[in-house]
Amino acid sequence: MAEFWKSLPSWVRNIVVPIVVLVVAWNVLWAVLGLVGAVIAFAFKALIVVGIAAAVVILVKKAAKS
Repeated sequence: MAEFWKSLPSWVRNIVVPIVVLVVAWNVLWAVLGLVGAVIAFAFKALIVVGIAAAVVILVKKAAKS
């Protein structure tokens, strides 16, 4: 691998490789942030559904008593 790296022209090592690394890192960062955002959104929606279901159960129990 070291031989391959040394065989590359200096402009490739100094310009092209860092740009490719930045583009890949940027895409990985946004993929991770998108995944985390999706998980948080799903958890938020699940909590809303559970809260609504709990309110319905409480209201049905109160209605059944009276």
